[in-house]
Amino acid sequence: MSVAHPQILLVEDEPAQREILAYNLTSEGFEVRRAENGEEAMLLVAEALPDLVILDWMMPLLSGIEVCRQLKTREDTRHIPVIMLSARSEEVDTVRGLETGADDYVVKPYSMRELMARVRTQLRRVRPATGGASLSFDDITLDPETHRVNRAKQALKLGPTEYRLLVTLLERPGRVFSRDQLLDHVWGRDIYVDTRTVDVHIARLRKALTQHGGEDPIRTVRGAGYALG
Repeated sequence: MSVAHPQILLVEDEPAQREILAYNLTSEGFEVRRAENGEEAMLLVAEALPDLVILDWMMPLLSGIEVCRQLKTREDTRHIPVIMLSARSEEVDTVRGLETGADDYVVKPYSMRELMARVRTQLRRVRPATGGASLSFDDITLDPETHRVNRAKQALKLGPTEYRLLVTLLERPGRVFSRDQLLDHVWGRDIYVDTRTVDVHIARLRKALTQHGGEDPIRTVRGAGYALG
């Protein structure tokens, strides 16, 4: 019942640097999608929202600054952490990057170990379960270290898929997830599963969460998807 691997969008126009970064991120257990320019990055974001974006500043077609600005002005992407990579080391450039909405700014050349640490720091903010942090909502608690789930201090029995669904919903209470987004987070992008499968497992999760009584905490948003609370 492991937590789904965090999904990172890597946007870097220099092929060798892109492959080195992708190799190191994959070695750390992250799922990586690659884009070689800003326009391709925005297309990939439209297909599926990543958990974090690593973004080079200087790129053809659409600069990293512009990609960051677009991500941070959209309601569905503003929560995604952006780590900006740049050879620009002047303070004014750092300030500009951060003012555009970047959550962190790393100057080239950088230590790969330091970059991986910064990635994990940002992910702990939006995907706390990946760092082992307990999750809770109302009277529901989930411990990712022991995989125990309780409601009103009573243990709940969940299947592996229902557990991963609950983790996803608990990490962002109130956020509406579409069926496609839940498929990406819970099943992964490389596995074909019909969207109706999401409905089946949501129904199972609802049954598990109410097995000892209590109201159903999962909200169905017609035409949009599901949310916790």
